[in-house]
Amino acid sequence: MEIRIRETGQVMFHDEWRRYMKEKTDLNFGDLDAATLDRFGADVVFEGPQATGGTVYQYSMRQGVEQQSDGKWYTKYVLGPIFVDRTEDGKVITAVEQEAAYKAMKDAEQAKSVRQARDEKLKSTDWVVIKHLERNENIPGVWEVYRQALRDAPAQAGFPWNVQWPVQPE
Repeated sequence: MEIRIRETGQVMFHDEWRRYMKEKTDLNFGDLDAATLDRFGADVVFEGPQATGGTVYQYSMRQGVEQQSDGKWYTKYVLGPIFVDRTEDGKVITAVEQEAAYKAMKDAEQAKSVRQARDEKLKSTDWVVIKHLERNENIPGVWEVYRQALRDAPAQAGFPWNVQWPVQPE
């Protein structure tokens, strides 16, 4: 549970609030309820809804707390990450530059993940190739086509975020 101190707006966890109050008073707090918190100028912070929508590069990130129309305090979530211009070693790094670098990193992570999935799919069909090579037989065409389609996955237009996997033959 999180608690918001009205006087300062500070938000802290339940145990932190107990330690904070112990420094200010000799009272021993039992179960914390809304009435006890109210008596000590604090409010429960309820979990607010996660931010939704956005792009593959965004996620729901916490951005403080806010009071809703019901008078209660809730965690606030926005789509992130949020980039702002900053200065590093005397050089300005713009939000646009940071976002481009972030997207390139995420694309690389996703591409690596898709390639690993592709490699696992190929590996799971190695038995077909080995079986036919051991018998000195040709690999069935449907399996050759399937395995080639797996190898070609990174060349798809939607790669790495929208990959259409081929259907494995029976």
